[in-house]
Amino acid sequence: MERYAAPPPDASRLFSADQFVETIQACARLGREIAWSSLEPLLIDHRVMARNRIVTNNHSDAAHDAFDMLRTRILQMMRQNGWTSVAITSPTRGCGKSTVALNLAFSLAHQRDCRTVLMDFDLKHPRLAAMTGMTDPQSMESFLKREIDIPDILQRYGENLAIAANSQPVRLAAELLQNGDTGRVLADLRERMKPDVLLFDMTAMLTSDEVTAFLPNVDGVIIVAAAEQSTIEELEACERDLAERTNVLGVVLNRCRHGPGY
Repeated sequence: MERYAAPPPDASRLFSADQFVETIQACARLGREIAWSSLEPLLIDHRVMARNRIVTNNHSDAAHDAFDMLRTRILQMMRQNGWTSVAITSPTRGCGKSTVALNLAFSLAHQRDCRTVLMDFDLKHPRLAAMTGMTDPQSMESFLKREIDIPDILQRYGENLAIAANSQPVRLAAELLQNGDTGRVLADLRERMKPDVLLFDMTAMLTSDEVTAFLPNVDGVIIVAAAEQSTIEELEACERDLAERTNVLGVVLNRCRHGPGY
């Protein structure tokens, strides 16, 4: 009688477990693809973008190089630390933080292996829709209150960038950001969209408490300063306050003749 060695008792179970893990991962990838493909396409106005100094949606303007360098440094820092979410703020209004946020987002869109979501969280002074020529933006307040869903607020540009603009100012912005529902809504967005980078265009740091209220929801902050406008005292105040609460990824010097610096 021929004899055969019996397989290890757990071999079939281990194989099935591996298959199960692979199936779960495949389902997660499929769910992410479905979530992104279900978004309405973002129709931008290139003339409006050019007027607002958004140069990274194409490579026709040499100024995009500075933002691509910023993108690379930010991505390296985030990947090294396992971070995914970043708030973008400035000491005061008028420093060009929304310009930097949009240019960084469109620069990230050129990275085929990186999916990025940019959200307009400057709730009292929303700017992203006007700066891109976006049509029919929805209310961020309604989204954070679960009155509308993710496909209602996000519009997709290309394959790997989605932007959530805001149609109207929010009067009690800090209170809304501190509400527990906001954290749960963002957790749901992270779970369904699975962005590699989640950017928040926030309000100016020294004009309200909205940034401080929102910090528990992000891994770090970028500060945008304006050449010949932002003072050393303002920057030091921002850095000191933020460093006590979160990670400061760096300071971007905007509106200088050499382009944005890091």
